[in-house]
Amino acid sequence: MSRCLSDRGVDHVLLERGLIANAWRTERWKSLRLLTPNWQSRLPGYGYEGDDPHGYRNMTEVIAFIDRYAEMISAPVEVHTAVTSVRTSGDDYLVVTDKSTWQCRTIVLATGACNIARIPEAAAGLAPEIAMFTTLNYRSPDQLPAGGVLVVGASASGTQLADEIHRSGRPTTIAVGQHIRAPRMYRSRDIQWWMDAAGVLDERYDQVDDIRRARRVPSLQLTGSLARTTLDLNALSAIGVRMVGRLTGVQDGKVQFSGSLHNQCVLSDLKMNRLLNTIDDWAASNGVDNEVEPPIRLPPTHVPESPPLSIDLKAAGIRAIVWATGYRPDFSWLQVPVFDRKGQIRHDGGVVAAPGMYLLGMQFMRRRKSALIDGAGDDARDLGDQLLKYLNRGSGSSESKVLGSATVKPTDTSEWQ
Repeated sequence: MSRCLSDRGVDHVLLERGLIANAWRTERWKSLRLLTPNWQSRLPGYGYEGDDPHGYRNMTEVIAFIDRYAEMISAPVEVHTAVTSVRTSGDDYLVVTDKSTWQCRTIVLATGACNIARIPEAAAGLAPEIAMFTTLNYRSPDQLPAGGVLVVGASASGTQLADEIHRSGRPTTIAVGQHIRAPRMYRSRDIQWWMDAAGVLDERYDQVDDIRRARRVPSLQLTGSLARTTLDLNALSAIGVRMVGRLTGVQDGKVQFSGSLHNQCVLSDLKMNRLLNTIDDWAASNGVDNEVEPPIRLPPTHVPESPPLSIDLKAAGIRAIVWATGYRPDFSWLQVPVFDRKGQIRHDGGVVAAPGMYLLGMQFMRRRKSALIDGAGDDARDLGDQLLKYLNRGSGSSESKVLGSATVKPTDTSEWQ
């Protein structure tokens, strides 16, 4: 967004609670790699510059990539500046931080969707001796106590952590709910290449029948391994990871699971094959069939005949639970009436239901790829145009600014100088 605002001549400042790329520095596990290949990290005026376009960045490389971009575009970032509240002030917004206060005409909320780990209410019933971790505070298997581990959630994060933890020597069980299976490589090309080329990732929010449902779709079961292997439930079963259904409750030291494991896996396979059908149709229609391997589908997910409906954690030797059950954004500092009855921000493709306020970086916000690095640029261009039109309609002078990313000026002008 900063690059797009600079291109449009809009003066602005970005407020960052920590260092640049703070979430990547402090809220990711050590072995994590991007799920998208290096070539797909495309930002306005910037892309991958190395010699491994089909590899997957580790965390150190992701941080360096974002740092380099900020340096290249001369992003006006105020680091170690935590926003404590945003509220209206006449026709403007008042942005209070732990260092200073800013007043602005427009503001972009770019804090992302992954601020707080979602933990089911049932977790309150667990015994205190069960160690609990989330995908935000888990770093490596070394943190975990000796013994078995239950990983709850089977999307990208859950499958990766179950694989890593089980290989560390800790017997691992994975609780499987809604998920979408996908091959890492399909017909000799990365699944992300196909989704990019076939236009799947560019599908717009106003082109789907139920955008609320589309925004709740979990991430694909992918991993950015150097070997480009497929990490699905079959792969986990092959190394000895135990599979159970969706976690539904906790009672008397026993964790209870749904009996829908088979149905969830059948539905996941169905969704995967629908995606691959779309890819095959596109390949046939665009003359790509002869350039790639023939379509070979993964075998169906193998589901145990009688998965347990409950597990006594103590008797099973399970000493830790890792919650890979998703995230929710944290807008506790936003004191503007833009929330619906479920506490979500009301917006139309990132244009928030408040004058001069915009949202960036949320799941399927304007396009299916909105939550990817590769999706940020297109969304920022669209919203940058909207923001500029809003400023041009106003009566303010060209000296007004955009903060956090907002249009802003500090109430104490010495801060700006």
